[in-house]
Amino acid sequence: MTVGVLAHLFGKKPYKQLAEAIGSYEIEHVQLALWKAMSDYDFSKPGKLNPGLVKEIKKEFDKHNVSISILACYLHLFDSNQANRMENLARFKELLQYAPLFGAPIVAVEVGKSENGVFTSEDWQTLIKSLKELVAEAEKWGIIIGIEPANDHLIGDAKSMKKLLEEMPSSNLGVVLDPGNLLTINNWGKQDQVIQEAFELLGDRIVACHAKDRLINQEGEIETVTPGKGKMNYELYLKLLEQYKPNCEIIMEHTTPEEMLETKAFIEQYR
Repeated sequence: MTVGVLAHLFGKKPYKQLAEAIGSYEIEHVQLALWKAMSDYDFSKPGKLNPGLVKEIKKEFDKHNVSISILACYLHLFDSNQANRMENLARFKELLQYAPLFGAPIVAVEVGKSENGVFTSEDWQTLIKSLKELVAEAEKWGIIIGIEPANDHLIGDAKSMKKLLEEMPSSNLGVVLDPGNLLTINNWGKQDQVIQEAFELLGDRIVACHAKDRLINQEGEIETVTPGKGKMNYELYLKLLEQYKPNCEIIMEHTTPEEMLETKAFIEQYR
């Protein structure tokens, strides 16, 4: 197990400053969302990436002994606005194309939410249509699309993720598991079952994991906190992770730079 971090937790910076800042904390790898972490260029539209730029970015990260384990492309994949959806697919394809030059084997995504919280069969079919297009592109470049199930998203739990994998059996499709994203106020009391079910259904398809923590606050609402500061059963989570996917890379979330070394040590104690 190696513990990395979301690059944008260091703030949005020029890529040289970003790489230096991450390296100064002896973080080995990152999940990089270009448009959230880098201020040099506008990556909110497709078209900026090119081999020269990508090599320069990677060179800076290499200089500070930081690898890019995951590229993040958290865009809506079943947007009812066709123009928006096509632009999102173009942005995603661009990351798939350049992921090998970044040295990143995975491009990760949460698939999107509904404005009213209600999902239809049409939403599902649109998602499948988008993913078929993206998986075909991923297969060209030898990259894995890592889908992260997240509460309130169309792929919001282990069962819906399992259904998707059964409909799309490509080996270029995998799971980025974050048990914190599967916990809600309604299932908090049986969190061990939720975590165990996730590994039973998805364990063989996990390609990376995320680490946040959860607790029930004084208002009776579920709250996200730094790993080790909440009440999620990390011992169970990391025991199962080592059982199903030994040495799987983990990305810290919801952590300030000042907390990162303590948080990293908390996670690593379960190795």
